[in-house]
Amino acid sequence: GRPEASPYRCFAMEALGCALRLGGRGAEALPVLESALALKRRYVSHHDFEHVLSAQTNVCGCLTELGRHDEALVLKREIYARYKALRGDSHEHTIMSGLNVAL
Repeated sequence: GRPEASPYRCFAMEALGCALRLGGRGAEALPVLESALALKRRYVSHHDFEHVLSAQTNVCGCLTELGRHDEALVLKREIYARYKALRGDSHEHTIMSGLNVAL
């Protein structure tokens, strides 16, 4: 198969991006997290779509930490809409993502 399609590669990239972000290196983390998100969007099945939403949440957090609030808000709204469609109004992930839009 294609090496970029490996789930291990996607998760390793996301882990690297999160480590960079938690280490205060958000500017370096963002392109890594965005690449991991792009791979997940491309290769993750609809049955595992929460992995894509998790990756989006990481990108969103990084954008917020970098002061790019308008871009983060767009992602927050998308995440909320997808959780709502996927899990319904009363699911805990929908509620949490709705709170993130409000913050």
